[in-house]
Amino acid sequence: MTAIVQRGLYYEEFDLGATYLHRPGRTATEADNVLFTTLTMNTQALHLDAAFAASQEFGRPLINSMWTLSTMVGSSVAQLTQGTLVAQLALGDVAFPHPLFAGDTLYTESVVTDKRLSSSRPGQGICTIAHTGRNQDGVIVATASRTVLVRCRPEDER
Repeated sequence: MTAIVQRGLYYEEFDLGATYLHRPGRTATEADNVLFTTLTMNTQALHLDAAFAASQEFGRPLINSMWTLSTMVGSSVAQLTQGTLVAQLALGDVAFPHPLFAGDTLYTESVVTDKRLSSSRPGQGICTIAHTGRNQDGVIVATASRTVLVRCRPEDER
């Protein structure tokens, strides 16, 4: 019997310019928002106080943008970096062009924008990934660039 272990990609398997669609999506709930917001000690009333949020521009509570970012990056792990990641090196170019609300579903796609072998860590490579999060209507709710250090394919698997 063959045993297959789910894993992310080795350095050699990251394709420059390829778009990876991470499915299933994740529907944000009010409970997600309240739990994440309170766990991270973010007391922003736009996330926790429905009456206050109703009086503001969007008329209802916003999903915490850090939940959106975390979930967007997290949804890529199984397909891209599970078991092959050495370290996350950088996170940048983060933007939230449209709010996410409870009941919205977050879908994430990732594009490999750069890759190179590490000059100081043999057997490892550096990849830059652009993540885009969209709601169920295809509206972009978040973007971010992430640079990761990943393992190269082991010698015995080449």
